[in-house]
Parts: sequence; C-alpha cells; structure tokens
Amino acid sequence: MQSDFSRTLSLLRKEKGISQRAAAKELCISQGLLSHYENGAREPGLAFVNKACNFYNVSADFLLGRTLSRDGTTIGAEELYDYSTEKDNTLRGSIMATLNKKLLVNSVGLLFDLLGRTGHKGAITAASEYLGAAIYRLFRHLYRADGTQNEDFFSVPARRFLNGAAAADMLCTEADYVEALAACVKEKGTFPPMNNDALAESYPGMYQSLFQIIHTTGERIQRSLASREGKK
Repeated sequence: MQSDFSRTLSLLRKEKGISQRAAAKELCISQGLLSHYENGAREPGLAFVNKACNFYNVSADFLLGRTLSRDGTTIGAEELYDYSTEKDNTLRGSIMATLNKKLLVNSVGLLFDLLGRTGHKGAITAASEYLGAAIYRLFRHLYRADGTQNEDFFSVPARRFLNGAAAADMLCTEADYVEALAACVKEKGTFPPMNNDALAESYPGMYQSLFQIIHTTGERIQRSLASREGKK
C-alpha cells in the first residue's frame, strides 16, 4: 500500500502535468528511482525530500502527509472557513441543495454542541469520524460516478472502497461512539436535557432542522419496514 509520501509525490507530479521522466530529470534522479519512490517501493533520503519540496513548492510536512496545508501550517478551529456565515450562501443552481445543506449543518451544529457539553472527547471524536466517513463515501461516489476521474486522489484503493472498506469504518466508528457515550454516562451520570421543550428552548433555530431530519428519516424508515413486511 502506498504511503502518504509516495501518493502525494505522485499526485503532485500529475497535478503539475509532467511525465515521470521529466520530473526525474528536474529532481536529478533516474526515472526508475522516481518510480520506486512514487510506488512506495523505496524510501528517499532527506536530500531528495528537500529537492521535491522546492520543485513542487510545498512543505516537507505536506509531502510527508503530516499536514493538509501545503505551506506546512496547521489549521485551528477558529481559522476554518465557515460557509454558513456568508450572506448569500445559496448553493449554485439548486435551492433544494441549499435547503438540505442548512438542515444538516444546523443539526450537526446542535449535535456537537450537546456533545461538547458532555465534555467527553471520545464521543466527540467518534461522532466526527462517523460523519467524516459518511461524507467521504458520498463524495467518493460522486467523484467516480462518470468514470473519468483519477482515483489516485484517494489513499484507499477503488477496489477496497467498492468492497465496503469505508462502510465498515462507519460501523466501527458508530460502535466507538456508543461505547464512548456509555463511558460518559458511567463517569458523569447525566447528560444535558434533550426533551422537546429543552431543545426548543436551548436551540430555537437549530432544533427545527433537527426535528425535520428526525421526522423525515423516521418516515422513510417506517415506509421501508412496511414495504418489507408486505413482501413476506
């Protein structure tokens, strides 16, 4: 399996639009050696990493997979772009996409505020990983739908993805989430109030979004269950 370094090295070259032969010449190594580096068959020395960083104009931390920022800086929560703060944040071409985005953003915001009030890092991490896996799956299916995109963009091979690796990850992170919540109950005993009145009072705007998602999802599940029962 390719390391973060080898995959990033290969993607940077393709992004630059040059052949392996041309890149090897610029980096003062043989094409064969560059191929080994890009395939993860060999690990480079510090001198090569330095040359590659200069050639592709990225930091060593980015090239080595230690950060997602090309200049090597880390991004704090306060620095993340918040699309919801834009005055005109209607998604291009679709009112429906904007509506559903707002329902989900508001509901996730409410969820993480409640988790934050529990103070349990394990539950917060597991919830984030579960939702991250869901977004990963949806985006990757969209990315590969027309069959023209280069899936080297992803570290998980296409075959593994289609065989359910990401789905399995969601199941595992859901189990971690449930275990973390159980641990939180054992440690602290109580959670923030989550009955209808308490949520409506604490989150007057966001609660309507959560209620809508709970209602719509519940109705869809009930229809599916009824359909299956009818086929028996």
